[in-house]
This record gives sequence, structure tokens and C-alpha cells, in this order.
Amino acid sequence: MNWVKAIIRFVVSALVLIVVSWLSPGFAVKGGFVGALVVAAIIAILGYIAEALLGDRISPQSRGLVGFITAAVVIYLAQFIVPGLLSVSIIGALIAAFVIGLIDAVVPTFLR
Repeated sequence: MNWVKAIIRFVVSALVLIVVSWLSPGFAVKGGFVGALVVAAIIAILGYIAEALLGDRISPQSRGLVGFITAAVVIYLAQFIVPGLLSVSIIGALIAAFVIGLIDAVVPTFLR
């Protein structure tokens, strides 16, 4: 694995979370950039686990409705792992999943 690409991926993911936090009601990342990095890592780990359990149909390359709902659930569950860094309502998780999907479509950051 190329560690430079992994670091870039997490930095971009943290920046995306900060932007989503500004744009989405019901979605708040606390702790500044470091908090966003931690949240990005937690969301990545939960996403990896969900993809391992549910298969390729929820991967970022083939999101669809199942992937969108899975992304929202992953974002919502992440707040329980880092309760001081992330606060998300159900509507906030849906909006955040949508905005993150849009940003991923414009700025693809693949680490595969």
C-alpha cells in the first residue's frame, strides 16, 4: 500500500467532512481538523466493515440506493464511536451521505 496516497485520502476526507459540516444541518464535526481526521478514519473503518459484510454492491464505485443508505447508516453510527467529535441526526446523515456522494463524484479519491 502506498502510504502517501492513504494520507492524502484521509486529509481530503477530513476536508470533505468539514465542508459537509458547514453545508448540512444536523451534521457537526467538532475538534477542528484533527477531529475531522479521526472521524474520517472511523467512517473509513466502518465503511470497510460494511463493504466486507455486504459485498461490492455498496462500494463507492457502485453506490446506488443501497450504497447511499449504507453510507448514511455508517455516518450515523460513527457518532456513537466518537461521541465528542461527531454529532449527527438521521436527516443530517442522509444529507451528509448525499453531499459526500456528490463531492466524491466531482473529486474522486480512490485508494484501491
